[in-house]
Amino acid sequence: MEAISQYLPIIWVALGVALLLFLNMKVKLNSMLALLIVAILVGLLNGMSLMDVVATVKTGFGSTLGSLAIIIAMGAVLGKLMVDSGAAQQVASTLLRKFGVRNVEWAIVIVGMIFGISVFYEVAFIILAPLVISIAIEAKIPYMRLGMTMVAAATLAHSLFPPQPGPVALVEAYGADMGMVYILGIVVFIPAVIVGGIILPRLLKNLDKPVPPLIKKEKELAESELPSFFTSLFIPLLPAIIITIGTIWKMFIEEGSNTYELISFFGSAEISMILAVLIAIYVLGIRRGRPMKSVMESFSKAIEGIAMVVFIVGSGGAFKQVILDSGVGDTIAHLMENSSMSPLIMAWLITAMIRIATGTGVVSAVTAAGIVGPLIPMFDVNPVLMVLATAAGSNTITHVNDASFWLFKEYFNLSIKETFKTWGLLLFTSSIVGLCVVLILDLFI
Repeated sequence: MEAISQYLPIIWVALGVALLLFLNMKVKLNSMLALLIVAILVGLLNGMSLMDVVATVKTGFGSTLGSLAIIIAMGAVLGKLMVDSGAAQQVASTLLRKFGVRNVEWAIVIVGMIFGISVFYEVAFIILAPLVISIAIEAKIPYMRLGMTMVAAATLAHSLFPPQPGPVALVEAYGADMGMVYILGIVVFIPAVIVGGIILPRLLKNLDKPVPPLIKKEKELAESELPSFFTSLFIPLLPAIIITIGTIWKMFIEEGSNTYELISFFGSAEISMILAVLIAIYVLGIRRGRPMKSVMESFSKAIEGIAMVVFIVGSGGAFKQVILDSGVGDTIAHLMENSSMSPLIMAWLITAMIRIATGTGVVSAVTAAGIVGPLIPMFDVNPVLMVLATAAGSNTITHVNDASFWLFKEYFNLSIKETFKTWGLLLFTSSIVGLCVVLILDLFI
């Protein structure tokens, strides 16, 4: 009986996920309400008091929206302004001319990687999604195919490379050389993005979906009406540019000084997004002859279109917080810490299990590093490879307790089944390929 009791937190979460899928797919209950019901139920089953459940749900919902709501909303507005002004059309048509239809995926990989390294994943997704769909429309191919390429590049870059918080925490935890993380990270990134982001979408069927309502163009603009390619690309890159400049600048300034605080303020994801939207309102709207009333109509439509996405993401955060507070991650860690398997595989497996259970990549990576890190002196293993194996594990199977799962589902207007088939399969494939490359590198390093 005692042996079973230690597995109960995992069992309750599994039952909660099953119930969530039933409520959403069979009962057709709204995802936000289903997530909140299951979050409360899982908390109670794990022995949390009634008021602790309420506090945890509020904390998870509020903290998730606190960190993502402004980013998602401003990103949606930026995407809408780009679509309505023709900036997305300009980027799409230019990339197609330069790379051609057959090679346009490589352009998306490069852009997705740049955004994945430079900004938070949600920022990269929200900004790139309308661009990718515009490119797909111009190229007359299913937008989900290119969407998966974009997501593969941005997600892998986000999980593998500093200065993103997960990789930075892993470099510190394992005592790895950050320069080598970049060098060997590229070796892992390339085959993983090729298999998961280019080959896999070509093998999947039924990817031809209607264009999501949020980013449908009101009308096709003539070439002479489009903003320049530089302007069209510079505007969505602004948050990445501001954040990157801020990160580099802070390396040379004393922490705690007024200048450091000012740069941290403007270099935050939220403020950089707001600045980008303000500049886009002028550059893509007012300066091109659109009255402010018309520009604000685009603003309102973007917010209206993204409102349900924001609340569903918040509800996913509530479910995640209940799982974290109920100790599921600690349970998994305890079960694995006495294993005798390869530290690389152990790091990947523990991270993957915690990611599946909690839906949070950074939490799963840091937790796994705390378990496996002290074991490094006992094994002949390169710390850089430990960083990459753990990062690959943090990018594995995700499902209904992951806020990004719902962002992908709702933005692309997919069913849960379709989201598993695309987003879920993509992440799992790229994670497995990443681990395999790390194990091969371990033979030579």
